[in-house]
Amino acid sequence: MFLESAGLSTLVVAASEVGDKTQLLALILAARFRAPVPIIAGILGATIFNHALAGIFGAALSSLIDPVWLKWALVISFLAMAAWMLVPDKADDDVVKDNHRFGAFGTTLILFFLAEMGDKTQLATIALAAHYQEAFSVVVGTTLGMLIADVPAVFVGEWIMKRVSMKAMRIAACLIFLALAALSFLTPVPESPAVSDEVAPALAPEP
Repeated sequence: MFLESAGLSTLVVAASEVGDKTQLLALILAARFRAPVPIIAGILGATIFNHALAGIFGAALSSLIDPVWLKWALVISFLAMAAWMLVPDKADDDVVKDNHRFGAFGTTLILFFLAEMGDKTQLATIALAAHYQEAFSVVVGTTLGMLIADVPAVFVGEWIMKRVSMKAMRIAACLIFLALAALSFLTPVPESPAVSDEVAPALAPEP
């Protein structure tokens, strides 16, 4: 279960980061500071903190919502992200200038944490943690997905963007989310532990 939830979380976040404002923010920060290690450390710190809060919240929701509704919430979330991926995003270079005094690490930590508030990767973390009823593996996966998408942007993002069509990348990410929505729809709903506890005594043979 750990590998499944962490693996899916990695794929979801890596795909959702294509052309996202945090990926564009990584490009701007890399161009302004030219200090990849502090920037990557800031991305890692901000992601862990932000996604840990989202994961804990999502896991808490799982005990309050019926698994059937959680399944539909995940399917709808993937469909919404598929549509969201087709909308170009942008990062504001002026925001980086205003926070320049905090240095590469501090600026990255602050801006990435704020940029992730209400972003599709944070919403995906909540949905996945609720679906798997577990926060740790999901946060590990979403953090890894952020690093997979944003670390290359810090080093060679500008070079990649000059040679690869962002529109094509967004369409590919959209198709990934449509496939994940279909997979989630076809996956059977896990039996609720509470229901199992009630049914087991009824099925047990009488002494």
